[in-house]
Amino acid sequence: RISVGPSVTFVFENHDTVLSQVQEMMRAERLVHDDAIQHEIDTYNQLLPEANELAATMFIELPDQTRIREEITKFHGVNTGDAIYLQIGEEKLSGDFAAGQSDEHRISAVQYVRFHFSDDQRNAFADGMTPVQLVIHHPNYQHSSLIAGEVREELSRDLV
Repeated sequence: RISVGPSVTFVFENHDTVLSQVQEMMRAERLVHDDAIQHEIDTYNQLLPEANELAATMFIELPDQTRIREEITKFHGVNTGDAIYLQIGEEKLSGDFAAGQSDEHRISAVQYVRFHFSDDQRNAFADGMTPVQLVIHHPNYQHSSLIAGEVREELSRDLV
């Protein structure tokens, strides 16, 4: 889990996070039939990263319930182009967002993003020496967060 600024959090997905989500859905919805459980597994497996990839669920967190509609529109376009990227040394690795989470009028507070690494980018990320930041560079929201320590080590293990 990486917070970028006061309103956005990324939860990077892997086998353990997806397994926990499936188990939680089984408990919360009291799923006992094989077909319903398989549906949850199939749905959440789509969140898993491929080889040389990190996948995350991005949450736009707006605590003032009375202003959510107004505030969420400020994030329109954050999931397009190069607004969100990993800065690996001098290189930018743009996020690739799942379709269907926004249109020209609205944006969902939950987004799904993947970062597809080249071998060189993966090695630089994993070496622990090259600075890495998760960056949001959007006209209405400009924040970044250093990825280091245990979080970086764990994400590096997910890349192999």
